[in-house]
Amino acid sequence: MNPSSDLTIVKVGTGVLTRVTDGTLDGAAVVRLVTALASLMDAGHRCMLVSSGAVGSGVASFALDGYPRDIVTRQACAAVGQARLMQTYGSLFSNFGITVAQVLLTAADLGERFTHISSTLHRLLTEPRIIPIINENDSVAIDELKVGDNDQLSSRVAVLTGAKRLILLTSAEGLLAPGSDQPIPLVENVADVMSYVRDDQGKFSIGGMASKLTAVQYAVDHGIETWIANGRRPERILDICQGDAIGTRFLPH
Repeated sequence: MNPSSDLTIVKVGTGVLTRVTDGTLDGAAVVRLVTALASLMDAGHRCMLVSSGAVGSGVASFALDGYPRDIVTRQACAAVGQARLMQTYGSLFSNFGITVAQVLLTAADLGERFTHISSTLHRLLTEPRIIPIINENDSVAIDELKVGDNDQLSSRVAVLTGAKRLILLTSAEGLLAPGSDQPIPLVENVADVMSYVRDDQGKFSIGGMASKLTAVQYAVDHGIETWIANGRRPERILDICQGDAIGTRFLPH
């Protein structure tokens, strides 16, 4: 079987992985996510994880009370936090007999070097008990090298690998209509809901719903079914892959 034929890209944001109060890793949230992804793989699905949280994980080591805005401090936080994040993932996934593979990317890797990256990712996907964990290389990437944020990175990776679906996990149940706390179940045209965006960016994160909708637009334009769902309920990932209507589903073009 082509490893990309049923490939799911799962993106999880800093707001899901870290505590709102101080930006440190939320161990319980990470355990739930790893357990859900292991269940997905045990059910026969191939998946990749695009994980934020490196900068947020490193913030505590620098005694900061918010996301660093200067480049040097942000990159230093990423250098500390990425190691901590991967150590956590590696330890937890090993309980399920799954090996993690770290892939750090910049915009250039998805440009002139995309063939090499694609080959590496597809090779990793041929191994049933390896999960690639992808992040932007925040410790070295400056504005000229950045993809944007991990919402954009996940949609680019989904297209690059020919994924079947992209699931963006956030702190909301999905895309919410104005004045409502209930997610919109189905969106056929992303342009119709761009005005629904709320100012929801957390102090330890970069992207918000506007960024997610931009990523969704890129993915659906390339034929990839995309979902926005609650990252605090990652056990629903398998349900989404089995066709259940959870969160907000965006139809591919």
